[in-house]
Amino acid sequence: MNIYQPVALLVAALCFIIALKQLSHPRSALGGNAIGAFGMLLAIVVTVLASGRLPTGIVILGLLIGTVIGLLCAIFIQFTAMPQLVALFNGFGGISSALVAGVVLYYLSAESATATLTTQIAGIASGVIGAVTFMGSLIAFGKLQGMVSEKPIIYPGHQIVKLLIILLCGATIYIAASNPGNAAWYWLMAAAAGILGIVLVLPIGGADMPVVIALLNSYSGLAAAATGFALSNNLLIVAGTLVGASGIILTRIMCRAMNRSLANVLLGGFGVVASSQPGGDEFYQGKYKRTSPEEVLLLLKSARKVVFVPGYGMAVAQAQSAVRALTTLLENEKIEVRFAIHPVAGRMPGHMNVLLAEEQISYEKMWELERINPDFPNVDVAVIIGANDVVNPLAREGSGNPISGMPILDVDRARAVVVIKRSLSPGFAGVHNPLFIQDNTLMLFGDGRQMVEEMVRAFKEV
Repeated sequence: MNIYQPVALLVAALCFIIALKQLSHPRSALGGNAIGAFGMLLAIVVTVLASGRLPTGIVILGLLIGTVIGLLCAIFIQFTAMPQLVALFNGFGGISSALVAGVVLYYLSAESATATLTTQIAGIASGVIGAVTFMGSLIAFGKLQGMVSEKPIIYPGHQIVKLLIILLCGATIYIAASNPGNAAWYWLMAAAAGILGIVLVLPIGGADMPVVIALLNSYSGLAAAATGFALSNNLLIVAGTLVGASGIILTRIMCRAMNRSLANVLLGGFGVVASSQPGGDEFYQGKYKRTSPEEVLLLLKSARKVVFVPGYGMAVAQAQSAVRALTTLLENEKIEVRFAIHPVAGRMPGHMNVLLAEEQISYEKMWELERINPDFPNVDVAVIIGANDVVNPLAREGSGNPISGMPILDVDRARAVVVIKRSLSPGFAGVHNPLFIQDNTLMLFGDGRQMVEEMVRAFKEV
């Protein structure tokens, strides 16, 4: 096995790299996921066989349990809950790294006193980053799941508390590094880092959780890479570095898409923007135009170019099948139909792409923000289903509201706009949307799936 081990590990590393490349686009993501899973399985098998000391039966049992859990998640967890699931996966990755590093750093050190300086530094780094990732991910999960308030949790002196916890964490790191082999100090350090993870994520609003999840994903990769150094495992270093780097890249992309500062994200202090907005009733009262599914259908049938703008509300209403049916009917009438995709529409990057692709809607019809925006003045009807902040013209204002400067879809420049929404309630950012009272905007109030299904029925009855 010693002859083939380096080759097998190199193949596994290549699988991880190819998988990451494939995961960069929804069209190839499924194949990339399979390649990455094969690489991980190969790495586990090679490691077990090469060690000769690991209990094969327990490893196989762990693989079987993990497979069953993965299948159950894939089958039963709704697509709208994917961000919560990713948050948990990030957390589990972080705590796994912290636990493994703790065993390596102290159990082996106490038994043989062979822990090098590199092992000690890497083990402590893994413990700190892993604990921050674990507790931060649990808070992110709670906010997305509604178990913790989605609003930024701010209290008097919260910045001072955060600073004190950072100092406490630093002190425990110093003591743990000064006392190698003393497991108690390591776990105290990890506990302090876990508290730091909590106080870093609590002040962040629910609208910004997708960015937080991407950042925590990067943290989990960095923790794994640090554990790889502690174990002297090159493949784990490669895998962790890939996850960490891709997470940072994704975080930067999402920060730009939401007009957030990466520095603020790293400090855990974004998502709290003071805004003095008039109340919703006061802002909208008597200014919006209500419509019906039948009227919207007449508008669509008279159009040449139609653009649907999907958002998280469409996913919640599970309206994608009805949208697909309506798209087919419109295209049969020689009407051009496209879909405008904002980078952060939904709660995760690619959320809307995958949702539409599951309904066999071609990726060629999904146009990204930079590509679709110049053409909105030529669009006859833009239909917004469950999106809000990503189409809010207030983002073009210089300052004064939470979405100022955020790139948006320029739907307000279309000839006619239809907004399908349950109510006039604000989006995650908590600000009103002037689009709703624009002269060329019609408001269709109701459940997204029900409204589109009524259009489909009316279309077939004509």
